[in-house]
Amino acid sequence: MSVNYGSKRIVVGAHYGLRDWLSQRVTAGLMALFTLLVLAQVVLGRGPIGYDKWAGIFASQWMKVLTFVVIISLLWHVWVGMRDIWMDYVKAVSLRLAAQIFTIVW
Repeated sequence: MSVNYGSKRIVVGAHYGLRDWLSQRVTAGLMALFTLLVLAQVVLGRGPIGYDKWAGIFASQWMKVLTFVVIISLLWHVWVGMRDIWMDYVKAVSLRLAAQIFTIVW
């Protein structure tokens, strides 16, 4: 077992980053399924594509809940991806913190 002296964090191990990697895959899969579902309803539906058709697709309660879950998944997916980019490529702690705050606010 290695001893950690000082404030340096040891970032090695079998599961480092697994949770982030897995959450990105799960959220991407959910968003892909949602996209396919909406495309199937648009393509397989009858009549012209207009406001009435879009309103009909999103009228049911389960579709509203699914859309909300997909929006939350999108926000989480973006946050994990941008945070990993900032952590990997911005070495100065103050710049990394500023970039992460900018990502949250924007």
